[in-house]
Amino acid sequence: MRTLASEEVYRNHWMSVREDRVMRADGTQGMYGVVDKPGFALAIPYDNGGFWLVEQYRYPVRRRAWEFPQGSWDAASGTPQDLARAELAEETGLVASRVEHLGHLYAAYGFCSQGFDVYLATGLVQGAPAREATESDMEHRFIDEGQFIAWIQSGQIIDAASVAAYSLFRLGCRSG
Repeated sequence: MRTLASEEVYRNHWMSVREDRVMRADGTQGMYGVVDKPGFALAIPYDNGGFWLVEQYRYPVRRRAWEFPQGSWDAASGTPQDLARAELAEETGLVASRVEHLGHLYAAYGFCSQGFDVYLATGLVQGAPAREATESDMEHRFIDEGQFIAWIQSGQIIDAASVAAYSLFRLGCRSG
C-alpha cells in the first residue's frame, strides 16, 4: 500500500487525526483515517501470586474500570522502561527492584498508530503515590491472580492493554 496524500484534520495536546489517501496493491484507491498518539508503557506489578491494579474513571467509555498502571510521557521523557517505572510509582507508590520487558504491542492498529511496551515489575516496595490531577479519583489495590481472571470474566477489567499484557505474562514472553 502506498500513501498518495496525507492531511492532518485535527490536533490537540494528546493526539492528532489525519486522512490518508492510499493506493492499494490491486491499483484501487482508498482513504484511511488514522489517529496518531504517542506510545505508552504498561507495568505489571506482580507480587506474592497477584497483581497491583489501579481503578479510575475513563471518560470515553463513561465508567470506572480496573487496569495495570500505564501511561505516556507528558513533559518529561526517557526510555519506555523509565516510563513504566515512573507510571508504577506515580499511580501506586510502588518501586520495583526489577523491571523486565515482556513485549511491544499496538493498542488498536486498525486505525491508530499508538504502540505500548509491557514490563513485568517485581521486587516491589510500597511508597506513596504521586498522582497527577487527572488521576485524583484513582484507587489501587492488590488482588490475587484468580481474582484477576474472575474480574476479566465479569467485566470489571475491560482494558484491552491490560488483558493483552496479562497474556504476555502468562505465556512467559521475555524479550531479552
